[in-house]
Amino acid sequence: MNAVKEPSFRESVDLMFNRAVALMDLPPGLEEKIRVCNATYTVRFGVRLRGQIHTFVGYRSVHSEHMEPVKGGIRYSLAVNQDEVEALAALMTYKCALVEAPFGGSKGGLCVDPREWDEHEMEQITRRFAYELAKRDLIHPSQNVPAPDMGTGEREMAWIADQYRRMNTTDINARACVTGKPVNAGGIAGRTEATGRGVQYALQEFFRHKEDVKAAGMKGTLDGKRVIVQGLGNVGYHAAKFLADQDGCKITAVIERDGGLMSEDGLDVDDVRAWIAKHGGVDGYPSGRYVRDGSKYLENECDILIPAALEGVINISNAERIKAPLIIEAANGPVTAGANEILREKGCVIIPDMYANAGGVTVSYFEWVKNLSHIRFGRMGRRQEEARHELIVGELEKLDEHLGDAWGMSPDFKQKYLRGAGELELVRSGLDDTMRNAYQQIREVWHEREDVQDLRTAAYLVSIDKVAASYRALGL
Repeated sequence: MNAVKEPSFRESVDLMFNRAVALMDLPPGLEEKIRVCNATYTVRFGVRLRGQIHTFVGYRSVHSEHMEPVKGGIRYSLAVNQDEVEALAALMTYKCALVEAPFGGSKGGLCVDPREWDEHEMEQITRRFAYELAKRDLIHPSQNVPAPDMGTGEREMAWIADQYRRMNTTDINARACVTGKPVNAGGIAGRTEATGRGVQYALQEFFRHKEDVKAAGMKGTLDGKRVIVQGLGNVGYHAAKFLADQDGCKITAVIERDGGLMSEDGLDVDDVRAWIAKHGGVDGYPSGRYVRDGSKYLENECDILIPAALEGVINISNAERIKAPLIIEAANGPVTAGANEILREKGCVIIPDMYANAGGVTVSYFEWVKNLSHIRFGRMGRRQEEARHELIVGELEKLDEHLGDAWGMSPDFKQKYLRGAGELELVRSGLDDTMRNAYQQIREVWHEREDVQDLRTAAYLVSIDKVAASYRALGL
């Protein structure tokens, strides 16, 4: 039993907020306005399932309306509670400000275990929840725009969008009421991979700055770095896959709810993911070393640790034993405030959640803009871009014929250069630009201010300053 009390997730967010505002010169009233949650709605509704009425409890919390609509995911979990939803809504406010997505922060949750119900039953539950929120304008293209979170995905977002459309038959922007939809139902290419892709882009940007890499006690590039991933869901899987396939990282351990797998030679992420989909967990996987208590692998030697599932997995009880010099928070709140202090004193660098997992809301913003503009990105300009490239390639081919073997284009140069940017390329480009710019703003504060000791405090300072500027512009 620890003598030190572990702060709750909400207390952790408040502690980190307090630490940041103590370094700022904000009027006390404005500081309080930014801190508090504007409103939380609790809905209780019944659905007739399996011959009887089952009552479900759901929440939608609006933290800040300094910009509208407000934005934030809906999670399905039996652990959902008001405190958690309000803390996540606050994080969304800071996250959106940090990456300059023009939204306030919101969050939703429903106390349900999706594994207990079949697909048709989950659709009934989701549609009724969407109805309860939409009739209170807690789902609305210009007021409150949900997205997927833990326990939800494209399927649920498509149901919610359809339910809103049925209730608002003349709203031409109905599809913009929610993001994270399937591509064929108004979604955008690259949304499913977005949060994991954002984690990759965040790490790439971190490793572009030798000073920051040195601060974590490392050197070199991402190539060959040993990575441990906790949670091989949507976010963890895509982050691990992209880092392994494109940056040369080695995924040495994967931790899932039923245990952990470890292999110093590196695990095949696609193969492990396929095994989990078929068998419901990693137990029995034919290669790697399996342990039932997967959390032990959080303490293994590695270069980069990616907690990508739940809050509080790195806490006071295990922080001392964490050996990773660099942690990137792909989940929301995986490192508690108490653990944050222990790790910082050890010299561990933490790339904080409000920045690291902002890829999801960034691409959600692109999807929302696409839905409002009613046109696919790249549709207008792609072929014109290819035609301009064709002119250059034509001149190079003439030069190629004239010079012969003395000079020649690479075999695949023409194909690569001619290809104009489609929606997926444009989405990835926009996400990469967003993650680079946000990190540069954070690191500038981290390195220039002596009173800022870590990236998390720097991220809070940057985001709170932007929220405060928005409120001042509104006359507050």
